[in-house]
Amino acid sequence: MSAPCIRVGIGGWTFEPWRNNFYPEGWPQGRELEYAASKLTAIEVNGTYYSSMKPATFAKWRDESPEGFMFSLKANRFATNRRVLAEAGESVQRFIDSGIAELGDKLGPVLWQFAPTKRFDPVDFEAFMKLLPAKVQGLPLRHVLDVRHESFKSAEYLALARRYEMATVFTDSDEYPSFADLTGNFLYARLMRSQSQLPQGFKPAVLDGYAACAQAWASGDEPEGLPRVQAKATPAQPRDVFMFFISAAKERNPAAAMGLIERLRG
Repeated sequence: MSAPCIRVGIGGWTFEPWRNNFYPEGWPQGRELEYAASKLTAIEVNGTYYSSMKPATFAKWRDESPEGFMFSLKANRFATNRRVLAEAGESVQRFIDSGIAELGDKLGPVLWQFAPTKRFDPVDFEAFMKLLPAKVQGLPLRHVLDVRHESFKSAEYLALARRYEMATVFTDSDEYPSFADLTGNFLYARLMRSQSQLPQGFKPAVLDGYAACAQAWASGDEPEGLPRVQAKATPAQPRDVFMFFISAAKERNPAAAMGLIERLRG
């Protein structure tokens, strides 16, 4: 088993305020991914949720980022924003076959985000899980479920996700259900509490805490003090960790991510 890796990043790389406080003055917009990828270790792509990309686009992203970098792709909304998830097969396959394999070893987790109004229906949700393929063109796929309704905070959901070895997003937010129960062999966190009045979006102690959480998860353990549905599990095998600063005071998220990376490297 390869050594676990902690990757830290932001959502996307094109945001006008970042041209004042992240990208160097006058930096070409066409090279923003190149710069962002040199400072971060992963990016969560939101654009794939709203529209289909071409294989050449994924290949371009691959070529503009360094070795070891990874892209997490948010799956197209037509697969998840529907009344009957069991009927999503065509949309799921269309996304998987859209060219994401062009990323090669830079293909990170595929994020399946559900609407806040989508309740947990065990039969329908299991039918959806069965639609998610294990590979694309020989590349293994890692699926992570971003569930946003309180009904998912249940032992039945956790058992189902574990049976299919699919991770569940830990969302650090007051707006969405927040629970850190592990269901897959990697950890995926979306951190949504950055504050505009703080240069790095968070107080130093908070970033210290995120670093400690990342290191605990990577070691196979679980951090203390996080919200859970069930009791903390016994330590397991080391695991990869993906942490993304998303939403909230978005203009501060690159600084937050770089602050966390500094702590992990230190």
